[in-house]
Order: sequence, then structure tokens, then C-alpha cells
Amino acid sequence: MCSSLKNVSTYCHVSNTSYRIMKKDLPGPYTFILQAAKLVPKIMLSRQKTVGIRVPDNGICLALIEALGNPMLNTSAILNPDDPPICEAFEIEERFGKQVDIIIDGGTVYPEPSSVVSLIGDTPEVLRQGKGDTSHF
Repeated sequence: MCSSLKNVSTYCHVSNTSYRIMKKDLPGPYTFILQAAKLVPKIMLSRQKTVGIRVPDNGICLALIEALGNPMLNTSAILNPDDPPICEAFEIEERFGKQVDIIIDGGTVYPEPSSVVSLIGDTPEVLRQGKGDTSHF
């Protein structure tokens, strides 16, 4: 996750077309796949040397990224489907407290994955339909 579009070009190769697409849709519920720049650690790259970039439309996420001064690697917590849903911050701490550095209670979240769009080729390719509208791609 990056705090703004200006950070993206530091970590990815961004064509003019890709920039215009991302400028229109970010911040928002999209993950854009781009060719990674050399600055991206190898451990974060796919075999194709690509990386997924997000600029979320969430005040807490943006404040964290800006406070860090760098992009932030993130993932969703993977829960066993047989486990009861987590509703309170103390339940998250009980389940994940020793595995994470910080837990922030940002209120109720209605999880829905981002739409994933590849900007590698000449035309955008929707890889996963999620929360973001992809009809304009």
C-alpha cells in the first residue's frame, strides 16, 4: 500500500496510460499489477517480477503509511472458516496478539476484496472482480 500515486512510480514502472487509469481510480478499492522497479525487494516479487500496488481509501491506512514514510506490506488475516467471527478488538488480540506488532480498532469492517487489474500489457486486464467497479476497463 502506498499513500499516494506519487509513491507508486518509485516502486513500479508506470506508463502514461497506466498513470491516467490509476489517477482516476485511486485512492480506492483497486489493486493494480505493474512491473516492479529494482527498488522492490526480491522476496516481494512474483516470478514475472510484478507487484500489486494499492492506494486505499481509508484514513487509518493512509495515516499509517504517511507516518511510516514508506509503503506498507499488508495482508488480510486468514481465519479458519470453522472459527466464530471476530467482532471485538480484544478477540483479535487473543487470537493474533503474539503474531502481530500492532492492532488498531478502526470500527466495523465489511470485508470485500479489492478488484485486481493488471496494467502490464497494452490494455488493462481485470484479474479479479472485487469491490471496485471494473466496467470502465
